[in-house]
Amino acid sequence: MRLHRSALLLATPLLLAAVACAPEDDTTTDAGASPSASADACATENLATMTPGTLTVGTDSPAYEPWFVDNDPSNGKGFESAVAYAVAEQLGFTADQVTWVKVPFNTSYKPGAKDFDLDINQISITPERAQVVDFSDGYYQAAQAVIALKGSPAADAASLEELAGLRLGAQTGTTSLTAIRDVIKPETDPLVFEDTNAAKQALLNDQVDAILADLPTAFYITAVEIPKGTIVGQFQPESGEQEEFGMLFEKGSPLVPCVNQALAALRENGTLDQIEQQWLSDTVGVPELQ
Repeated sequence: MRLHRSALLLATPLLLAAVACAPEDDTTTDAGASPSASADACATENLATMTPGTLTVGTDSPAYEPWFVDNDPSNGKGFESAVAYAVAEQLGFTADQVTWVKVPFNTSYKPGAKDFDLDINQISITPERAQVVDFSDGYYQAAQAVIALKGSPAADAASLEELAGLRLGAQTGTTSLTAIRDVIKPETDPLVFEDTNAAKQALLNDQVDAILADLPTAFYITAVEIPKGTIVGQFQPESGEQEEFGMLFEKGSPLVPCVNQALAALRENGTLDQIEQQWLSDTVGVPELQ
């Protein structure tokens, strides 16, 4: 998961001038070649949202930190909440024109009609998922992280090979679970948990030696929720390409080009970088597991 960032911030966030969201994909275009949109098509009054004048955004509940704060996506706090509101503002929506709906992670990328305009929930862009849903351009590059308890044998692992003999686990449907199976290839089947809370409890209960999550989540878990936990290291998928989170849409959504246009503007004017520095921790010094 990533770039240089400030230390994890838990205090009340600073106001941003431009701001008022483990457990696969092919997008509507090739990677790096997002669809274009005309200015008229992306005018707020022309956007084909579910409800005219309203942007409906989905995410899971509980909504975990540092992506959201206090399990309340609507407060604008946390990286993904701030990104969602920044995109909404760029599209011409005010904060009170954004409505949030609960969308379980594991159902967000299922085929079929959606009850949201876009979903933001640390959803990795993968060719498999993109066969049945559409994705925006990536708004964050992610890495997988291994979390263990300090002083445990798992905490001393220095390579992926050393992890293979351990009891590993991750949330169902995540790319973290896929990474265990396809990259680490453990000797025993990984434990599969309904959500991250269950995975953390299993680690504390000695049901697993280590759990996997995206790197910013791992920082929050070890800094706040499990202080006796430690990040063993980080690694990229088997392909070697950096994993990216994208906003998810119903297949064929006309909003995708406009959201990509908004993301490009936020990237160019520095807003995305500001939000990242405010809400996500510095990853410098986390060992790379090979």
